[in-house]
Amino acid sequence: MSALPVLLIVWAVFAACFLALLAYKGQLTRYEEDQLFLNETLSHEQQVQSEIVRKVNRIAPFVRVFGVAAAVMTAGIVGIFTYDAWQHLR
Repeated sequence: MSALPVLLIVWAVFAACFLALLAYKGQLTRYEEDQLFLNETLSHEQQVQSEIVRKVNRIAPFVRVFGVAAAVMTAGIVGIFTYDAWQHLR
C-alpha cells in the first residue's frame, strides 16, 4: 500500500483547518478600523477594537503552524509523486 493516499488525507485535513482559520480571521478583521480617534466618549469603540486585535493575535500562531504544515506536506506530496513517476518511467 502506498503512503500517498494517507498523506493526501492528512494534507486535506491540515489545508481545511488552515482555510477555516483564514476565514475566521477574515471575519474578525472585517470590522477592524485602520485609524481610531479616541476620546473619553469613545472608550467602548476602543474596547471593541482591542478585543478584535486580541482575538487575531490569539489565532495567529495557529494560522502560521497550519500554513507551514500544509506547505511542507504539499512539497512532500509533490516530491513523492515525482519520485514515483520517475521510477515508473525507468
